[in-house]
Amino acid sequence: MLSSTICTVVSVAGLGIAALTAYRKRFLAATRIAAVSLVPVGLAMTGVIDWLTGVVFKPVVWAGFGVLALSVVLFMIARVAERHSLKAGGSRKERRAAARQQGPAAVAPKASAPSLGAGARAAQPAAQAQAKGRSKGGAPQEDFSDIEAILKKHGI
Repeated sequence: MLSSTICTVVSVAGLGIAALTAYRKRFLAATRIAAVSLVPVGLAMTGVIDWLTGVVFKPVVWAGFGVLALSVVLFMIARVAERHSLKAGGSRKERRAAARQQGPAAVAPKASAPSLGAGARAAQPAAQAQAKGRSKGGAPQEDFSDIEAILKKHGI
């Protein structure tokens, strides 16, 4: 009952402010103020205010919110621990599940790697030829004549 009276007083005060604003020829602002000032009376008439006061002033309701918050915190801790265990290796079952999510493994993972047999000797002269084309800094020397021509053309 007290909450309904407070809502009515707030709404009447808001409508008074809206009337003063309309008197100053600010009709758009007055309309907005009147719309906002009618909200408390509407909430009181629908019973929302009584429901809210019943929720706010009952300790059992607050204990319920505390239990829900604890549930959320425990869930988040479990998620963080699960991610941490997967990064650290985790159990065999978890590793299998992670491998299934990643997709099938390559049939021959080192098949594309060069062999160290007879082909390695043939690759050595090619590596020496590349080293000859490098300057002292180790970067390859390239022909920049076309770039120089473009820069000269633009006067740079």
